[in-house]
Amino acid sequence: MDFQEDTVATHSDSDDSSYEDEDETTRILPPEVEDTTDCLRSRHILGILGFLGFANVYAMRVNLSVAIVAMVNSTLQPVDDNTTFDHCPMPNVTANSSTPVNPGEFNWDEQTQGIVLGSFFYGYVLTQVPGGRLAEMFGGKLVYGVGVLITAIFTLLSPVAARTSFPLFIIVRVLEGMGEGVTYPSMHAMLARWIPPLERSTFAAYVYAGSNFGTIISLPLSGWLCSLENGWPLSFYIFGIIGIIWFGFWMLLVYDTPSTHPRINPQEKAFILASIGPQDDDDRSDSIPWCSMLKCVPLWAILVTQCGQSWAFYTQLTELPTYMAKILHFDIQSNAVLSAIPYLTSWWFGILCSKFADWLLGKGVVSLSMSYKIWNSVDILLRTLAF
Repeated sequence: MDFQEDTVATHSDSDDSSYEDEDETTRILPPEVEDTTDCLRSRHILGILGFLGFANVYAMRVNLSVAIVAMVNSTLQPVDDNTTFDHCPMPNVTANSSTPVNPGEFNWDEQTQGIVLGSFFYGYVLTQVPGGRLAEMFGGKLVYGVGVLITAIFTLLSPVAARTSFPLFIIVRVLEGMGEGVTYPSMHAMLARWIPPLERSTFAAYVYAGSNFGTIISLPLSGWLCSLENGWPLSFYIFGIIGIIWFGFWMLLVYDTPSTHPRINPQEKAFILASIGPQDDDDRSDSIPWCSMLKCVPLWAILVTQCGQSWAFYTQLTELPTYMAKILHFDIQSNAVLSAIPYLTSWWFGILCSKFADWLLGKGVVSLSMSYKIWNSVDILLRTLAF
């Protein structure tokens, strides 16, 4: 996987920096083979469908953050304007307000709501490492596609499960998380086999930007659907159906490697293979050096950094709509639109930074490992200041 290669390269800095710099520079030089001039290339189709796949799974993930505001009957909870809690005063609501307030059908307290919102991640964390290994053994196409399909199926089942029993709803959310957990590691494997090193930063940014795009679309749309009479189940049905339709296009148009793609332009295939090197499917069954990985200090640095980034990202993603509804008392449509703004800026900023990072690499201004360190630090600093 590309992640493993980069980790090893970073670890080598402390042992033989001159060798690493020479090897890294050689590795990112443009190949001698020219790329095809086709407007829509096979790797572009991979990127488009990968983008849409991430958009869909994130839409299916975050819709509950808004839907739960409409699902829970907050009118049963006592409200006191003289309370000493950190709540804003309730706004004055006129009798002729155009936005009807419908009590939800579930009597979940805040602790129960926390379990509901967190249940997805119980399954999500279980399939991260297995998902990457499965992608190496069986190909990223099947693992990524089936992961999205499983997520879509259990998203469709969510309203029925919630109305049947609370434990069943939690089980469905956990299984949905397990399905989505394989998407990122399997896409890492796909990009490592398809995308030349000089294109990888920008290409990956475009593909993974689908997560922000899906959040931007899902939050306002879910807010509008939930404002309708008994409309919260629609936020699950619509995105679940889209996920199943997407799966058909993915299985039809995408292939694991350029070598196995029957319709790829021969010139594009030669360009990719010259950039990345020969791809042997026999190495999929090779053992993983777990002991070496556990002793790798740069790997632990990446893990700690990712834990901090994920904590900030998912806390905001799951809790912000509830905070804005219960503490700031925004109506559900305004709540959803405002909650989507951070992901809009993240989407555009990520794409711009990736293009600038590739430009610096192409000019030889920074090394590959230094580029990773710089932009990761920028992300951490800006996120910390915002919080």
